[in-house]
Amino acid sequence: MLQFLPSRLSLPLYPPHFHVLPPTSVLLPNRRTFASMSSASSSPSPGPSVTNPTKQEKGRDEQQEMAQVLKYHNQTKHSFTNYAKGPHGLDWANQPNPFRRYVSASLIPLLHFPIEKEGPSPAAARTVDAPLYFSLFLSLPPPKPISHSTISQFFYDSLALSAWKSTGFSTWSLRVNPSSGNLHPTEAYLIAPPIESLSNSPFVAHYAPKEHSLELRAAIPSGFFPQFFPDNSFLIGFSSIFWREAWKYGERAFRYCNHDVGHAIGAVTMAAAGLGWDVKLLDGLGYKDVQKLMGLEIFPEFQIPSKPVKGKIPEIEFEHPDCLLLVFPNGVSKFDLNYKQLSSAIKEFSSLEWKGKPNLLSKEHVCWDIIYRTAEAVKKPLTVQNGFSIDPFHSCGVCSEDSYKEFSVREIVRKRRSAVDMDGVTIMERETFYQILLHCLPSGSSQNGGKQRRQLALPFRVLSWDAEVHAALFVHRVEGLPKGLYFLVRNEDHFQELKMATRSDFKWEKPLGCPDDLPLYELARGNYQQLAKRLSCHQEIASDGCFSLGMVAHFEPTLHNRSAWMYPRLFWETGVLGQVLYLEAHAVGISATGIGCYFDDPVHEILGLRGSNFQSLYHFTVGGPVLDKRIMSLPAYPGPGVDA
Repeated sequence: MLQFLPSRLSLPLYPPHFHVLPPTSVLLPNRRTFASMSSASSSPSPGPSVTNPTKQEKGRDEQQEMAQVLKYHNQTKHSFTNYAKGPHGLDWANQPNPFRRYVSASLIPLLHFPIEKEGPSPAAARTVDAPLYFSLFLSLPPPKPISHSTISQFFYDSLALSAWKSTGFSTWSLRVNPSSGNLHPTEAYLIAPPIESLSNSPFVAHYAPKEHSLELRAAIPSGFFPQFFPDNSFLIGFSSIFWREAWKYGERAFRYCNHDVGHAIGAVTMAAAGLGWDVKLLDGLGYKDVQKLMGLEIFPEFQIPSKPVKGKIPEIEFEHPDCLLLVFPNGVSKFDLNYKQLSSAIKEFSSLEWKGKPNLLSKEHVCWDIIYRTAEAVKKPLTVQNGFSIDPFHSCGVCSEDSYKEFSVREIVRKRRSAVDMDGVTIMERETFYQILLHCLPSGSSQNGGKQRRQLALPFRVLSWDAEVHAALFVHRVEGLPKGLYFLVRNEDHFQELKMATRSDFKWEKPLGCPDDLPLYELARGNYQQLAKRLSCHQEIASDGCFSLGMVAHFEPTLHNRSAWMYPRLFWETGVLGQVLYLEAHAVGISATGIGCYFDDPVHEILGLRGSNFQSLYHFTVGGPVLDKRIMSLPAYPGPGVDA
């Protein structure tokens, strides 16, 4: 069971994905001030009639959406004197069920795979069906055909349970994809052509990680995949249940849900790479398209209250459609994709026979209205664009291949854990530090030509926009590198803007031994351990690792250049980057943890940033973990069956 302890006092016994626990003195209005809210009808209420807005009306709507996003972002900032609004303690009786199930839908078990196979030597013991982790950043293996086995591997190495943990009377499960507080708001759907032993017809299925099975939701038209997508391809859809995060984290939960979407995107991209598959975000589609495709119209329309309310609000457990990913064989370079025609075909999904009734997650709920207003503001419309370009795979730079143990990708992704504490003594080699950062670059090796900007390397190539997220690093324990503040520029088009926006006394010099194709800069020397700890809600985990960092996004200009719907996508990018940091840490024999609790504007002050052109969206720490011997590890499957 999750344990809620003040983050500035101690760390929770139950290991969350990241530390986002504000002190319990953070108050919501007293329960007596909550208005009750009646439950909605079990059937969707009709939406408003649709008319074509005028150009002036459209502009006004976009301004209102942008205003809502900026209001949410500023209102949910933590500061030294005030935390974002969250629950006053936790309502354990209504902790959300971490597993969504569709009652009465057919359940089809998937196959399980060993992490290692027996062999005469460690190298021979590696699984034949899982290539070495490091090799994937250089090139993808030949693609495997879609089958019951490969689809099973794909989910097993991306979204399945990875272990069970137990101590005292508490038992909880962990998953391959990390999640804030281990609450897992992200749900996944498979939309696929016929696959032997799974379905004789094209289908939509919900993935059930506890059972490592697929719940068949609907059969879809036979001509859907041949008309739009290449052979041996399928779709993965993600949705978020905001209530799962808001139960614990209040208004800031919308941020964390989108972190988790990014981690899930990174997780499936790495698992697909191990099978020789490429992944691309189908970002031309709109919110309604993704909703229809996953069968999420089954949920009643949610009427947003005017203020936070408490009561029985089952409709708050709806799933918000996030995104759709195309998984296809590596080597496919280009195919025609008409988004307008695709959207028109998806409209027919509303009339399909959708099977299964979603289970209830909690008996009572709290609605933080600003989350749902912001979710409305970031709903993306259909973007009509023809063609679907697939950029060539870019390999990553190599600085220290010897830093990696010869782990297979399955060993890394399934053994990944979130560190609960750091030992404060582990030292990282400088070349290892540089190698980790080379894998954090969007464009890969400079030998590919050009500077860092476009997202062409694994796993960032899944994203459809140029890199917008950078990293301000606090280096604590890296052999051969002075302690201090550094900056990784992940989009070099922003370099001059960053120099002008940050403190004038920063050095902006390449550190000793830094590879030519790594845009890492030393800003200032000094011991930043206590400052890093203080900025991350006084958590020692930010100071006791080898290094920690804040992910700084090119924020308001990006939103204005695109639209309000880009707001969650910036968090997705931080989640993908965080997933790389997790895997890299484990691949070199240490650990990592995402940190969602940090003081937003004080971070900006340290860097000298003013206004909203750049904003810190996520923190991370990498170092030697402290293992809690009181916690017992159990196999993921078969598990104890109880997630307390």
